[in-house]
Amino acid sequence: MKKWLLALVAVPALLVGCGDKKESADLKEPEMPQIPEVEILTPKEVAINETIELAAHVEQGGKNVDDAIVQFEVWESGKRDESKMMDGKLEKDGVYKATTTFDHDGVYYMFAHTTANGVHNMPKQQITAGKPDMTKVLPEDEKASNSMDHNMMNHDNDTSEDAEHSEHEKDEKNNH
Repeated sequence: MKKWLLALVAVPALLVGCGDKKESADLKEPEMPQIPEVEILTPKEVAINETIELAAHVEQGGKNVDDAIVQFEVWESGKRDESKMMDGKLEKDGVYKATTTFDHDGVYYMFAHTTANGVHNMPKQQITAGKPDMTKVLPEDEKASNSMDHNMMNHDNDTSEDAEHSEHEKDEKNNH
């Protein structure tokens, strides 16, 4: 009787094990979408008090992307906390546009926040409006911008230099 019971349990278990192997062999790992290529088309020098087109061309895998989400973030140098977001509208062939006006001479920055097929890219461009007195232009906080980009690209990555540095600091505190 014990042999029959063992056979009733063992045979289905073996069949289930074989079935799992076949299914896992048939399943392919999903491909990760490529990072969208974003070419900023906005001029680097513009006039004041004129309508300016903020524009970006989006491609992914060598093809125009007509269903991306594009938001242009613009701020005056040194005033990142006063940035303005503008939705880019698809014009045609992967080109997205929004408009703005700069009402005084200055140095401005623009991120073209772009998401295509779940992958984000945010190229940055400097725009000079009019003829600003460069001695009065507030410096851009490059460290803050770079750390934001770095954190977005390396989130949950324990092998990063920052994680190693933090572990080293913890070790030093524990040894003192």
